[in-house]
Amino acid sequence: MDVAYENQKLEKRLCRLVGQAIADYRMIEDGDRVMVCLSGGKDSYALLDILMRLQRRAPARFELVAVNLDQRQPGFPADVLPNYLKGLGIPFHIETQDTYSIVKRVVPQGKTMCSLCSRLRRGILYRVARELGATKIALGHHRDDILQTLLLNMFFGAKLKGMPPKLVSDNGEHVVIRPLAYVAEKDLIRWAQVRQFPIIPCNLCGSQQHLQRKQVGDLLREWDRRFPGRVANMLKALQNVVPSHLMDRQLFDFAAVRATGRPQAEGDLAFDEEALPASELSVNGQQATEEHVRLAPRAVALTPSD
Repeated sequence: MDVAYENQKLEKRLCRLVGQAIADYRMIEDGDRVMVCLSGGKDSYALLDILMRLQRRAPARFELVAVNLDQRQPGFPADVLPNYLKGLGIPFHIETQDTYSIVKRVVPQGKTMCSLCSRLRRGILYRVARELGATKIALGHHRDDILQTLLLNMFFGAKLKGMPPKLVSDNGEHVVIRPLAYVAEKDLIRWAQVRQFPIIPCNLCGSQQHLQRKQVGDLLREWDRRFPGRVANMLKALQNVVPSHLMDRQLFDFAAVRATGRPQAEGDLAFDEEALPASELSVNGQQATEEHVRLAPRAVALTPSD
């Protein structure tokens, strides 16, 4: 295998996907000053790296400023990010706030610190964005993060809610963007190896990773391994919503549904079984082919293979 060729393909794919997400949702426009939140993890490093590549070739002119929040966690290597950013020659700001001590003081021993830590961090970053004159705040969440959030909200929050690629901040002052929305995590892992980012461990605070998110992440990775294309289709589904075929009365006026006597393109085929792609089906434990799906009699059970 030609490693250089594969790395070049990966770079092109990352730039294409990030550029497409930016264009689809108008994340970055001419004259924007984009604050890139840099944590020291692979995702935020890749976000900054790809945005810098796009900045050199994009028709729109925009500025980038990298921002890291040093929360005074014990063992945090405070010199790593400044040295890295100086080497890039990009404007940056390191905000030092001892939120670690606040969280340790307020949260009981043994309880997860992530929720309070996240709220404190968010408020500080909003303030920094305002002080720096940033028009957009860019976060490093990728495709898998978005789908994990969707499933977590379904399983544990009873909501059909994900992680949008672009939104207004909760204080109403900022536009938050996620340019990696179309990018698979496995590609970011590979890119971090190619670029040899100086990764800073994410477990310095001593908190364990959310078990539920880890389980959902493992589920998505297993699906991606066993059923290529399934995870990608899940992301496409978030862009192809049919409110009349869900159950939210706020999104669709079910009470007003009446027979019209005219064909309806989105009408429900009430007595038909839902069609599934052959790749998602099995017959007697074996992978179903298109011929199986077309010819299988009603007596033969076509069941999801997992």
